Amino acid sequence: MGFSAKQLNLLRRNLDQRHVRSRQANGREFSYLEGWYVISEANRIFGFDGWSRETLESRCVLTRENRGAFLAIYVARVRITVRAKGTTIIREGHGSGESRGLSPAEVHDVAVKAAETDATKRALATFGKPFGLELYRPAKAPPQDAHIEAAQTQGPGTNEGRTGLHPDDTTPIPRPSRYYGRRHTAPITEHFRNERRQLSPSSPVRPAPPLAPSAPELTPGPIDKSALMIAEPKRLRDKAHLKFVASQPCLICGRQPSDPHHLRFAQPRAIGTKVSDEFTVPLCRGHHRQLHQAGNEVAWWEHRKITPLEIAKSLWEQTHPHLMSPDLRAKEILDV
Repeated sequence: MGFSAKQLNLLRRNLDQRHVRSRQANGREFSYLEGWYVISEANRIFGFDGWSRETLESRCVLTRENRGAFLAIYVARVRITVRAKGTTIIREGHGSGESRGLSPAEVHDVAVKAAETDATKRALATFGKPFGLELYRPAKAPPQDAHIEAAQTQGPGTNEGRTGLHPDDTTPIPRPSRYYGRRHTAPITEHFRNERRQLSPSSPVRPAPPLAPSAPELTPGPIDKSALMIAEPKRLRDKAHLKFVASQPCLICGRQPSDPHHLRFAQPRAIGTKVSDEFTVPLCRGHHRQLHQAGNEVAWWEHRKITPLEIAKSLWEQTHPHLMSPDLRAKEILDV
């Protein structure tokens, strides 16, 4: 073997348990090393230019979509090549990766990376303990009766009586005292018991006062934003008026029926809200589409020498005669 004496000493060292992580999967607990740590150990032992990784195979074995959520599972085969004193050592490893999410591209990307990282760790684990070879050894769990018997024979302060932990985890976990809080809760409980004894069955029980007043006059109503210090324009909605505008001929070509077009420059812009229905004029479908494609709506109307605001006002007054001024109403009566 072409490894130096320093490299051999590093490969013979035991794994530092501080870098071991654990996770639950399918009701079992697995111990593993993180991918970044394994790669950093390979750089430290073999050198930054003393080893390389090559992905020989990467394929998707399962992909699924359910109500916008995506699942992808990949398997990968990786080859590790280590160069030491003119000798080339090649190791290969297989791995799998799974990912779930709402973005299909991100799900497949994460699954591929997880599969390649898992295969890299398996290939490097063949070099010895620093790469987590000890973690792949199957641990034979003692029978359940032996755990129960050990827990009964040993005291609560010992570590051998604990079950379901990693064999290298010897840190004692103190159990919470079952008498915690009794000193404070006992007098309070006794106080309520004495009050219950003093309360006779014949004494009337007064209902608790309401937490909030139920008077209808205190219930807040809708806020009229047009009456505020910084007022906002009212955006009126009237389906009957829109239907009336749609029955009018197009202002450009005279076609019928028309679309009720809202004049966007009549009021300040708002997110997801049109202007008031009182600022609508009739346009056929073709000119309506042409107007929306135009960048400057005011210039579009000026080029055709049409004043849409006056037309929209007259149409609104026809469907809302009670809003007309007295002079206009008298003139309309005389014209009739």
